Amino acid sequence: MKKFSIAASFLAGLIVCLCIVTLLGHTDQPSAGAVNNNYNNYPARVQAPALPQNISFAGEAVPLHRWEVREQFDRELLLNYHQSGNILYMLKLAQKYFPQIEKQLAANNIPDDFKYLCVAESNLQNLISKVGATGFWQFMQGTAPGYGLEMSATVDERYHVEKSTQAASDYLKKAYQRFGNWTAAAASYNCGMGGYGQRSTQQHTTNYYELVLPRETQQYIFRILAFKHLMSNADSLGFIITPAGHYAPAATK
Repeated sequence: MKKFSIAASFLAGLIVCLCIVTLLGHTDQPSAGAVNNNYNNYPARVQAPALPQNISFAGEAVPLHRWEVREQFDRELLLNYHQSGNILYMLKLAQKYFPQIEKQLAANNIPDDFKYLCVAESNLQNLISKVGATGFWQFMQGTAPGYGLEMSATVDERYHVEKSTQAASDYLKKAYQRFGNWTAAAASYNCGMGGYGQRSTQQHTTNYYELVLPRETQQYIFRILAFKHLMSNADSLGFIITPAGHYAPAATK
């Protein structure tokens, strides 16, 4: 009788274990081919902005039909498109400073697109770079006086938006006369007329898109183009600022 009781207990325990294993084996699991439509289980999806079919700088077409040109432009567009806070802040600043910059460029017959070079240089802020370049147009202390900007113990006109824009215009006109196109003039703003001229002579072309240049200069025009595309198409790209959110020009005398 005792042996029968032990055997019955063992058999009952075995049955309980089998039931538990069976239940665990039939928990709801998606089949191999099932699609999980619960998007809350996935991280936020990030979408790349579409490249425009064509774009120009200062009236000069960008050769987007070339794969290396498209990829370099795409890189700068991606990097800046996803810095939405920075783009929105610059759009606010543009309402404050673009009218002054545009007026000065137009007075010097400099294409309007060069306002985006100013954006690429300083994000429309009076910054000082790690090498000492200062102001909206990032003039160095050694070159600023040569372009009519006063610098003294009490005055630094690199911080003056209109006067520094005039100085930049003077530089760009000289660069255009030397290289014969605005894209080259813009690129030389980064590496200097001497640096751009040396590489143009060595490589027998002034065409920016044909030259091998220092890395920063190689990316420079594409950075300008990225800001032009993002800021001039802000609404359609999702960068929305209400009129009340714009920064107004400061009253000065």
